[in-house]
Amino acid sequence: MSEEIKVLVIEDDTITAEAHAEYIRRLEGFSLAGVAHNGSEAMGFLSAGAERVDLVLLDMNLPDIHGLDIIRKIRGAGLPTDIIAITAVRELHIVRSAISSGIVQYLIKPFTYSAFSDKLKNYRSFRDQLVAQASSTTQSEVDNALAALRPPAQGNLPKGLSHETLKGVILMLKRGGTAVSAVEVAADLALSRVTARRYLEYLADQESARRVPRYGTRGRPEFEYSWIS
Repeated sequence: MSEEIKVLVIEDDTITAEAHAEYIRRLEGFSLAGVAHNGSEAMGFLSAGAERVDLVLLDMNLPDIHGLDIIRKIRGAGLPTDIIAITAVRELHIVRSAISSGIVQYLIKPFTYSAFSDKLKNYRSFRDQLVAQASSTTQSEVDNALAALRPPAQGNLPKGLSHETLKGVILMLKRGGTAVSAVEVAADLALSRVTARRYLEYLADQESARRVPRYGTRGRPEFEYSWIS
């Protein structure tokens, strides 16, 4: 299992900060490094280096310094942390500036826990794919890592399939690195075997997943599926 991702929440509103901290505690593979309520406190926490910080959840409207300046300070200090902007700011020039400064996600308030969870799980998939690479990489591997930050295309799915469950199946295929069967997907995602196979077959038909027979099983033939890099 990959190392836990340590998260620093930077949010001036106390209730909102605690809500985000609680969201982090609920997410498997993440742990809370700390909470800062203003820019000075945040930079002090990061500069001290007492606690490893892999990811910052950054509110753009802080009482002492703008979020864009926090991003510049983090980058200028060479601190090895990724940044997700979590903010009510919708002005396009702010969004563009944040993206050009190197944030990996931009989540606009208000949002549901599901939206928050999706963003962070996509980030984890992105991070895991990069960490899994050797000292050099390929174009395909870079493309796949960046694609993990984006949700699956929201086109029309066959009747009975949902985008939310499809996203979970895709994340499992990407995360595992080894081929899985419908039975294994069903157990991991709390689905029926028939339902899991429908999603896997859909991805195979779309040429997003590779389908091959699994040998060594008795009775009815079983297939295993792997993500096509």
